[in-house]
Amino acid sequence: MKIVGVIPSRYASTRFPGKGLSDICGKPMLWWVYRSLKNAKGIDEAYVATDDQRIIDVCNKYGIPSVMTSDSCPTHLERLYEFSEKIAADFYINVNGDEPLIESSAIEALIPSSNIDSKSDYFANGMMILRDPIDAFDSSKIKIATDMNGYGLYMARSPIPYPKARSNFDLKKFVGVQCFSKSALDFVNKTPRGYLESIEDIDEFRFIENGFKIKFIMTEATTLSVDTPKDLEKVRAIMAKRLESEKDVGGVQM
Repeated sequence: MKIVGVIPSRYASTRFPGKGLSDICGKPMLWWVYRSLKNAKGIDEAYVATDDQRIIDVCNKYGIPSVMTSDSCPTHLERLYEFSEKIAADFYINVNGDEPLIESSAIEALIPSSNIDSKSDYFANGMMILRDPIDAFDSSKIKIATDMNGYGLYMARSPIPYPKARSNFDLKKFVGVQCFSKSALDFVNKTPRGYLESIEDIDEFRFIENGFKIKFIMTEATTLSVDTPKDLEKVRAIMAKRLESEKDVGGVQM
């Protein structure tokens, strides 16, 4: 199987324009995401998919392979589909460009096993236990409810499930790592945005609303997606501490 990693990154983010190029400890945010993706075992190739020449220029500066995609892609799903038409693979591992703290191990958890049919509409997402209570009410942090086998039942920007009968349970939230078969991305291209997707503004409803299963895989990721300048300051502080630890064991490796 050929497995390609891709980091979708658009410049014109509504909440934080150009955030993928934001400096974190001397390197742009995308460099840190690419570093983890490139170092993940099982990834054959890794790219940034973008719609902006400024991001292409920074990728070239740091030796990061990149692919230009349309500036009219409404969601990252369409950008991934367009990328898949240019770079052939059996599976595509998507890592959100605003996840600079993501570890290679969290990416490796999404690598499909050899018994997964690359011709099927396979789609898997990473998830983790929600650790910060504030995240439960942060609409940018997507919460997840799954069935007994780990397949998605619902995703929401509000806390789910509601604690009516009991309160001693863990909330689960989306981690910005996904695995798609080529067939799953082809499905995205021919399927319009659905009713729930248009309400919650959660792209993954494209699959759930049409009866496809999404496998959610638990990871132990240390992650904080950068949605605002305030998030960026938190990430900078965490990364600085992480780099100090890495220096103690031999330095920062690409």
